Amino acid sequence: MSLTKTILTSFLTHLQNRDLVNLVNLFADNVKWTIPGNEKEIKWLGSRTMKIEIEDFFKMLWKETEPISAEIHKVLFDNDDVIIKGSFTTKMLATEKKVTSIFFIHFMINDGKITEYTLLEDSYAVSQSLIK
Repeated sequence: MSLTKTILTSFLTHLQNRDLVNLVNLFADNVKWTIPGNEKEIKWLGSRTMKIEIEDFFKMLWKETEPISAEIHKVLFDNDDVIIKGSFTTKMLATEKKVTSIFFIHFMINDGKITEYTLLEDSYAVSQSLIK
């Protein structure tokens, strides 16, 4: 459990600092990654399976968005499973619109690496904020 908490803390710290190298290094080479939503309109949504695709995800997301605020409401642990509940406000740089959403992140850790990652958010609100 302490390794899981260490990885969670590292994940949140690297995400907040936009530390791409250290963030991506928390993931296994092969990952089950899912962020459902309108993949045609929002290129960073969808499924990924490789670490390089995760790196591309963060590059794309960070190029297109500016974080305004984020808050963690609850973290649940079950051995190597982690669920994070929170909320965020982000500005979409292409439209200058702000979007606010709750989110849930679930990840699973095996052999000290994140092997499964699912993010649920209000992808409808995100897609609406990208309409000019």
